Amino acid sequence: MKSKIKFESALIRLEEIVHALEEGVDELDKIVDLFEEGSELADFCNKKLERIENKIEVLTNKIHKSDDINEER
Repeated sequence: MKSKIKFESALIRLEEIVHALEEGVDELDKIVDLFEEGSELADFCNKKLERIENKIEVLTNKIHKSDDINEER
């Protein structure tokens, strides 16, 4: 998988893969290839979301600490 892929692009491609698999694919090799690509994309999206959640948590904690300091003054 490309390392420069954007989250939104990965999500769109993952939706395409799910749709293709739901519609039915005749070739076993194609099913396996799509499943593998989908698994990689899902892992990429999950890791990206975890990093963003962690970043938001850090930023939120900074804001709360700043608010606490200002209230003490």
